[in-house]
Amino acid sequence: MDIGREGTSNTSLNIRRKLKKKLPILTWFPAYNFETFSQDLLAGFTVALTEIPQGIAYAIVAGLPSQYGLYCGFMGCFMYFLLGSCKDINVGPTAIMALMIQPHVSLMGPAASTLLTFLSGCIIFICGLFHLGFIVEFFSYPVIAGFTTAAALNIASSQIKGLLGITGKSDTFLVALISVFEHINETRWTDVVLGLFTIIFLVIAKEMRKLGSLKHRPDWSRRRNIIGIAIFMFSLASNAIAVIIGTVMAYIFQQYGQEPFKLTGEVKGGLPPFTLPPFGTNFNGTEYTFTEMMQEYGSVVIFCPLVAVLEHIAIAKAFSKGKTLDATQEMLALGACNIMGALVQSMPVTGSFTRTAVNNASGARTPTCGVVTGVIVLMALAFLTSTFQYIPKTTLAGVIVVAMYYLCDFEAFLLLWRTKKLDLIPLTITLVCCLLINLEYGILIGIAVNITFVLYSSARPKIEITEPSADVYMVKIKSGLHFTAAEHLREAVLRKCTTAKSTVVVDGEYMGNIDSTVAKSFNVLRDELILREQKIVFLNFKKSMMDACVGVNKDLAPCFREDCLEQLTAL
Repeated sequence: MDIGREGTSNTSLNIRRKLKKKLPILTWFPAYNFETFSQDLLAGFTVALTEIPQGIAYAIVAGLPSQYGLYCGFMGCFMYFLLGSCKDINVGPTAIMALMIQPHVSLMGPAASTLLTFLSGCIIFICGLFHLGFIVEFFSYPVIAGFTTAAALNIASSQIKGLLGITGKSDTFLVALISVFEHINETRWTDVVLGLFTIIFLVIAKEMRKLGSLKHRPDWSRRRNIIGIAIFMFSLASNAIAVIIGTVMAYIFQQYGQEPFKLTGEVKGGLPPFTLPPFGTNFNGTEYTFTEMMQEYGSVVIFCPLVAVLEHIAIAKAFSKGKTLDATQEMLALGACNIMGALVQSMPVTGSFTRTAVNNASGARTPTCGVVTGVIVLMALAFLTSTFQYIPKTTLAGVIVVAMYYLCDFEAFLLLWRTKKLDLIPLTITLVCCLLINLEYGILIGIAVNITFVLYSSARPKIEITEPSADVYMVKIKSGLHFTAAEHLREAVLRKCTTAKSTVVVDGEYMGNIDSTVAKSFNVLRDELILREQKIVFLNFKKSMMDACVGVNKDLAPCFREDCLEQLTAL
């Protein structure tokens, strides 16, 4: 009877553990209190001040109507509240996601964004179910740095027209620059002045954050600490302040019958309908079936969710502060955010580094801060969209340009120059290909180049050949030995170990394992050394490696020794 009760108790305990793992909210919510909520409330409100102008700006980058930038600002927050495991992460629109969907939005309209969000969510969720998070390990730091910098430069270049008050859009980096020079005579000086003011203001505010971050220093007076906190909070809300200033100026000018700035225009108010994503669309008189939409998407169907996972996991790791990160759970959460987001016409979402940093700096304690942010975004959609039409385009362009400047990883060039100069090759190739071709092919080429380097290093391991005595050669392989290096090792031994009637000792101390190709190569090497009246001895080989060689030829068995080097020298 007791055994039955104990078994039932263990089963119940295991179920609770699994539930807490799949629903992290069950871990922290029972201990939630008013003090924690007050900190989450402040953090959520502060992030909302950043997310609203960013969302509108990123919708413009994606070629979507402005309200779509707010449609993707709440559902992801709500789903991450239930399934997410990192307290600081803010899930919502990002510049890279906006850039990836832009060509397809221009071709097939907003439906292309919504369907791609749904497909990305399904792919990410399925990858989470099958524990495929290891895929992101194929993205090395040089490739990620090149991709991120190229995306930032691409987005920044697309906003130059907005800063100058020039009409029109530009899709790619070179096209954007060429188009600006072709239409430079259409520049509006009023937009330029406001755009430059926005950029200078935001840069100063971000630099002031360094001063504000010195708050709570014990050697400061209470008054000085309060000033530091005020500066810090001012910096966090700088995006919203810049947009408010630009909007108020545009509104005042319009009341006097003037319109010195190009404005965002009408932003559709109200909440988005809760409906299934479109599996077909009609845009500009062209009908697209689901199959045709998939054909138009091409490789972005794979790369959009892949980049979303990469961006999200990288941010989660950066803010996990030494805690173990459950990458599978994060993939499930991100997949659910996109699947449910597609039901409210969201564009693809992922973790935002900027807003996550603001969350962290604002003292977020739990994912509840995301709910606060989402509620404020919903309130803005319901009550404030009439004011968004007065936002100058040059102000939004300035917000994007500054954000992209800080997203560029220029320090990667100096870091790789100081550490491993060879890594500058995949970094530069990824950067150039992403700028001149497109993001998907650029990152694919970067990964291919990086894997080529890995394969080359496995084909050319470090081999050290010394002569501890006149008739003994010691061969040490300093890394694992794979089939790609089998022929290289054999040729190196035959080329350098030339003394007749000598003994060649192959030390396997640093070799993790060998395959059948290497085993056959050892057998061939033994035969060739015998023809040259030389002997071969295999020293410090693991049993698994010995079995592989003996399996090729039983005559290799006597070659394996555990004697010390002095005894071998006497042979």
